Amino acid sequence: MDKKISKKSIYIFNLIILILGFLAFNFSFPQFLNLPKFPKKDFKLGLDLQGGISLVYQVDLSQIEEKEKKSVMEGLKDILEKRVNLFGVREPSIQIQGEKILVELSGEVDPEKAVREIGKTPYLEFREEESEGLFKPTPLTGRYLKRADLGFSEFTSEPIVILEFNEEGAKIFEELTQRNIEKRLAIFIDGEMISAPVVREKISGGKAQIIGRFTIEEAKELVRNLNAGALPAPIKLVSQKTIGPTLGKISLEKSLKAGIVGFLTISIFMIIIYRIPGLIATLSLFLYLFFTLSLFKIFSFTLTLAGIAGFLLSLGMAVDANILIFSRMREELKEKKSLNEALEKGVKRAWPAIRDGNFTTLLVCFILFFLGTSFVRGFALTLSLGILISMFTAIFLTTNFLKMFFGTKLEGIKFLW
Repeated sequence: MDKKISKKSIYIFNLIILILGFLAFNFSFPQFLNLPKFPKKDFKLGLDLQGGISLVYQVDLSQIEEKEKKSVMEGLKDILEKRVNLFGVREPSIQIQGEKILVELSGEVDPEKAVREIGKTPYLEFREEESEGLFKPTPLTGRYLKRADLGFSEFTSEPIVILEFNEEGAKIFEELTQRNIEKRLAIFIDGEMISAPVVREKISGGKAQIIGRFTIEEAKELVRNLNAGALPAPIKLVSQKTIGPTLGKISLEKSLKAGIVGFLTISIFMIIIYRIPGLIATLSLFLYLFFTLSLFKIFSFTLTLAGIAGFLLSLGMAVDANILIFSRMREELKEKKSLNEALEKGVKRAWPAIRDGNFTTLLVCFILFFLGTSFVRGFALTLSLGILISMFTAIFLTTNFLKMFFGTKLEGIKFLW
């Protein structure tokens, strides 16, 4: 009775997987069946596959010491990438070119919105009084800002912005206030003076206030933008243009055709060499393909050529796991064991090699994702996601499909195994 229940549960499970696979296929390739009322969503392609816009910013490093220019440019690059990601553009290409920064954004991006969102990060600076009405720059800028908070004046209850500097900025601020006692120390944002309070005494602790007769919404926006990354140096947009895909539609089609040919070649190899297990493995690979592509759409992963390469590489690792299992299973069958025992021991013997191989690859992906550039991160993301799904399909799904043959006439035909 238990065996019947077990066999029945296997059939039900496999039927559910096949239904999910069918839905994933329709979600991934809606053009084939075009089912009514079925959710549709396009793949999100990267800059190298569908083009986008190119923005060139000139960085003003006139107030930055020569030895610090490199670190300022790197910090500015990180801040711009953070700003771009905040309004939904994935995998931007941001490159330092001398004293300029090139920002390339993929997809149908509104150029005006991109310029507005990137450029609105304020440039914060403090200037000391040189003469009546004139102020000269100081080393204290937004690059030393630790955080900004919304506050309210004790006397007028008006909203104010409270600034807290890092350790180095706190020292600079203390020195500034010490040498400017009874003088004005002006706060400028994007070249506009917001306030110029008179310094009454040396201020330690690295905290300052911006009092600019803000509305609450204006103060909140300023706090949000400062926390999102106050620019360490002023930037100016000097070039803006729409760019085409570097690979183009033809190159993309050729890449996809190559992937299809490789997939079919692997499938034919598996079926010829491993017969029924190879056929089941091919079915699992198709399910892997549909599930993975569906996740790419659901989570709006940006597909670049590097990301597609990571996806195809994970497909090869899924085949590798099947080959290890089937080879071990054949060894068990040669010892006259039943298909059930051979499959169970084959998975058990192959698992350490599968586990270690996939774990080390995932570890490399983790390093590449957190230390690599945008396109390298795309490769690492698709490869790691593909590995996780391929382990599920190659081990769990393949073995469950093979269990349907336990106790059937096909189990006794040795040539098929």
